[in-house]
Amino acid sequence: MTTYGLLSLGDHLPPPGEGRRLTQAERYDVILQEGVWAEQAGFSHLGLGEHHFSDYIVPSPNLLLASMAARTSSIRLGTSVTLLASRDPLRVAEDLATLDVLSHGRAGMTFARGVLQSNLTAFGVTTVEDLRPRFEENLRLVIRLLTEERVTWSGHYRSPLDGVRLEPRPLQQPHPRIFIGGGLSEESCDLAAELGLPLALPSLFRHPEDYLPIVDRYKERMAAHGFGARVSLSFPSFVHVAPTSQEARARWRPYFESYVAFAQTCRSGYGRPLDYESLLQGPAICGSPAEVVDRIGAINERLGLSLHYLMADGGALPAPLLQEVIETLGRDVLPKLAATSRPPAGT
Repeated sequence: MTTYGLLSLGDHLPPPGEGRRLTQAERYDVILQEGVWAEQAGFSHLGLGEHHFSDYIVPSPNLLLASMAARTSSIRLGTSVTLLASRDPLRVAEDLATLDVLSHGRAGMTFARGVLQSNLTAFGVTTVEDLRPRFEENLRLVIRLLTEERVTWSGHYRSPLDGVRLEPRPLQQPHPRIFIGGGLSEESCDLAAELGLPLALPSLFRHPEDYLPIVDRYKERMAAHGFGARVSLSFPSFVHVAPTSQEARARWRPYFESYVAFAQTCRSGYGRPLDYESLLQGPAICGSPAEVVDRIGAINERLGLSLHYLMADGGALPAPLLQEVIETLGRDVLPKLAATSRPPAGT
């Protein structure tokens, strides 16, 4: 069955038209409150993205997730994503284990390489060709540190380890849930399948059908490695809901268009139109509760999702309106999705 998460990438934008831009501290307060609202609404997961040197202002998601752990009791807390190729895997493993203990076994991470040259250079990765082998080496070491009692290891990109025991020990066994953020990458897809790890399909503006070839590849390779019963995919959708579709589309438009104008400056090469109406036919879901249920259910079935993240807070959506949207999703959307949910295809 598909479960649902709330995702925030932590954009800090001025409101469209008139209005005061939140301070960074105020924006953080809203993000933290989202975790409380999400749990109250019945979401099973909360995801925070990692970005650097931009108006995405969450460079250290684990710090916010630790604060959320103290404010919540049941919702699972994870990163979406952690840029593993430019981080020390030992510190990443320590952070994940610490968050797992603080949250009483609710922590997880989605790992991805990261592709922005400015970020990589700032964190000491000077050779783009090193990205993929760095990522794989770091990932394998993180898993060993989380699962083995003591680790002796040597590799290419950090100093060796001799009998290192990770402390604290994570509560979840064999380790907290780890997703591989693969997007359309065949290499990341194949690595996730080799290790039997869930695959995440992160992208700002890709349409769901763009991922069908990589989803098929992942399922085939999972089965080939003996993990056929554990196929697990996550996908993010932008979402807005109101009593009627007309109200939802008119109300959301200035906020979502503001977000799109900002976000497309961070990445290019989407290959599809990024105007409002085109996006509403793909990665953006906007309408009445019934329309939102139908759209989400169709994406779940088409991709065979085990986890579907919904992103509602982009573009300086005011906190009271954000709370209303989350509450409406919890009251009028999630229960209907649960009532009609079937096990994802291939599981």
